[in-house]
Amino acid sequence: MLEWTFTVLFTIEYILRLSCISKPFLYATSFLGLIDLLAIVPSYLSIFYAGAQSLLVLRALRLLRIFRIFKLNHFLTEMQFLGSALRGSFKKIMIFMLAVLAIVVILGSVMYLVEGRQNGFTSIPDSIYWAIVTITTVGYGDISPVTSWGKFIASIIMFIGYGIIAVPTGIITTEIALAAKNRGHQHEACPSCGREGHDDDADYCKWCGEKL
Repeated sequence: MLEWTFTVLFTIEYILRLSCISKPFLYATSFLGLIDLLAIVPSYLSIFYAGAQSLLVLRALRLLRIFRIFKLNHFLTEMQFLGSALRGSFKKIMIFMLAVLAIVVILGSVMYLVEGRQNGFTSIPDSIYWAIVTITTVGYGDISPVTSWGKFIASIIMFIGYGIIAVPTGIITTEIALAAKNRGHQHEACPSCGREGHDDDADYCKWCGEKL
């Protein structure tokens, strides 16, 4: 009964939305309009097709509407700011990851020679897998060194792993600081319409008139 009650309510809401807007076809074919349609269609399909009830999970897509409450366009400028910092640090992080990959391959191969098949390091790829698990501080424990030299090398990899964790964070933080410096004292996005590009001495938004 609750299922059909909600279905009827969603159906009435969908019909009212189509009837009160000037271009109902544009809404019906929009992303949110399709979500509204998918939220009610499975219930009616279940009358004719027994397995259609499983499609009711599509109703969860309506939760996407809650993001309208937050007015995320206000944060668009900060999202673009963070995106520019990530793009600026992409090459540095890729070079760093290539260096880490080289370290992992070398140390994994060394561990294969030191430990050997009898201690679980059956191949170089398996040894490289162990090195990746160790250097990322995950430590599954499915493969572990037995010999003294193997434990010594594992200790070195663990220390390298702790140092590696901080490097990408530092690169991104530096790019964010540079982006913030380049942005200077420019106005951020308008709190009402989310648009930017205002003059430095502007007190009000040039598009909607909201106070900056």
